[in-house]
Amino acid sequence: MGVAGKHYPPHANAPHANAPQNDADAPGQPKSADERVRRTSWFGHLLNRPEFAAISGTVLVFAVFGFGAGSSGMFNLDGVMNWSQVAAYLGLLSVGVCLLMIAGEFDLSIGSMIGFAGMMVALPSVYFHWPISAAILFAFVMSMLLGTLNGYLVMRTRLPSFIVTLAFLFILRGLTLALSIMFADRTIVSGVGDLARNDPVANALFHDVALHGFFTWLAHMGIGKLLDSGEPLVPSTPKVIIWWFALAAICAFVLAKTRYGNWILAVGGDANTAKNVGVPVRRVKISLFVLTAFCSCLFAVLQVSDIGSAAADRGLQKEFEAIIAAVIGGTLLTGGYDSVIGACFGTLIFGVVQIGITYTNVSSDWFRVFLGVMLLIAVLFNHYVRHRVSQAQSAPSTEQRP
Repeated sequence: MGVAGKHYPPHANAPHANAPQNDADAPGQPKSADERVRRTSWFGHLLNRPEFAAISGTVLVFAVFGFGAGSSGMFNLDGVMNWSQVAAYLGLLSVGVCLLMIAGEFDLSIGSMIGFAGMMVALPSVYFHWPISAAILFAFVMSMLLGTLNGYLVMRTRLPSFIVTLAFLFILRGLTLALSIMFADRTIVSGVGDLARNDPVANALFHDVALHGFFTWLAHMGIGKLLDSGEPLVPSTPKVIIWWFALAAICAFVLAKTRYGNWILAVGGDANTAKNVGVPVRRVKISLFVLTAFCSCLFAVLQVSDIGSAAADRGLQKEFEAIIAAVIGGTLLTGGYDSVIGACFGTLIFGVVQIGITYTNVSSDWFRVFLGVMLLIAVLFNHYVRHRVSQAQSAPSTEQRP
């Protein structure tokens, strides 16, 4: 019986109580695809990966230097150790900077923090005769407290982190210079290397080299050269490379597999929304400022132990180099997108180019030019990727709902 007493005859297009509500749900018909699932090509999937640009750039850089300097020894084991060590030092910084930038903040004080932390190791151990391991612990504590202060001021005042940490860049550089003149009457303090060598803790963690037996085995297997004495030309690997791999692996796991990593991405994507769903935004950001300070101090301790001295001007412009490496690795300047792996490839590009130029006939004056070009290309590519992602998220569904 129809509405208002009218009768509707059966019709092919009329709905029936037992008929399926959608053609796709009818027997023999395929079910409609979930509009949340979108098919993308394998190349489109690669483009959406944050580390794709850095990996592609690394392949290109290796190809260029393999063609232009392949016969110069750049890719022999000793040459690999040279540019790997440069990449590892910068990689320690870029890992922390990458996570902080994902959360939407910057730390421009890390370069000055390197000089400050190095002096905090050298002055107590050389002039106050502290055990070098105690001086190293003191440097880490001071650096991380300053990182906490950086993060607290940014969150408390709501000032841009660019401004707050820029102020600390000058404060720490001036403080390091003043303290070194006050206690040592010079800007370079030597003698730290011998102290680190004689301290079992400092020697085991920071000063000595690693994997001596492995590199000896490689040399006897024909990978690397043997000296007349029977010792390998490259007897071991610098500990900074071990620290880089360990730190990068831990941070990559945390970002990709833990709730804290999800918090970092959420905070960088939209801090207000993240706060509304229960993410401790303030705690996450402050902890990341502490992480960048820790990475800077680790850089300084390894450098001081390796070189044997601390200097007030160490770490100059390292804050910009770390940001460049992170951006080349796929980090967006607006936050919320990147991977630690991409940042590591960005630092690898930096190390290969900086050392690789010395193996070619190209003047090293062109290094900064190449680095700037790489940065520009990375920023443009990251902008393109973000535009693709935002278009995919906002595109209307082609499926018709019943």
